[in-house]
Amino acid sequence: MPIYRLTDDIIFPGPELSEADGFLAVGGDLSEERLLLAYSLGIFPWYSDGYPILWWSPDPRLILLPEELKVSRSLRQTMDKSQFSITLDAAFEKVIMSCAEVHRDKHADTWITADMIDAYIRLHKSGYAHSVEAWSEGELAGGLYGVSLGGIFFGESMFAKKSNASKVAFVRLVRQLKIWGFVLIDCQVTTRHLISLGAKETPRSEFLKTLRHSLKMPTRTGKWRFDQ
Repeated sequence: MPIYRLTDDIIFPGPELSEADGFLAVGGDLSEERLLLAYSLGIFPWYSDGYPILWWSPDPRLILLPEELKVSRSLRQTMDKSQFSITLDAAFEKVIMSCAEVHRDKHADTWITADMIDAYIRLHKSGYAHSVEAWSEGELAGGLYGVSLGGIFFGESMFAKKSNASKVAFVRLVRQLKIWGFVLIDCQVTTRHLISLGAKETPRSEFLKTLRHSLKMPTRTGKWRFDQ
């Protein structure tokens, strides 16, 4: 199948035209308008330094329904001990930069490039990108960030400097999203870590159907806070 090269026009080919591995298009930019359009179509950027911007829409798609969240006994015990203090949108820039650093240390490279960091910080300032932080003794111990549109949270990356920090942050986020009536969390690609928390693979066609329905819901923009 052909690989599509994007122009300056803010448009994308249909996600169903992706290659078998989910690769859809190359080029374009990371403007707020283009990123929000991409997410609304079930497309996201994923590339490394030295490469042009690459756009993906995997099939199958890894998703988590809030009501299907799984919390293991050991993780529940960790949460009961209140080892971590969890916040929302308290340190977005620190979270995304920590995600980049952790992945770079593990893989000698990361898809969270300087341009990606700048783009998602802009989305955060516009109220569309959000972070969850896990603090331990006043230090950032873990967290995650992603993009919210309608009734879907698109998870981008997470990191942990202390065991279970990112898992506790993720569980707290999912529970809050359930309270707010979110339909699903898009986990993008399959990992054992997310499967253990209740995520499952679904055909892209089903994901896109749910996405279109969920986008009819109002987007919860601005800074997020946990309900008391």
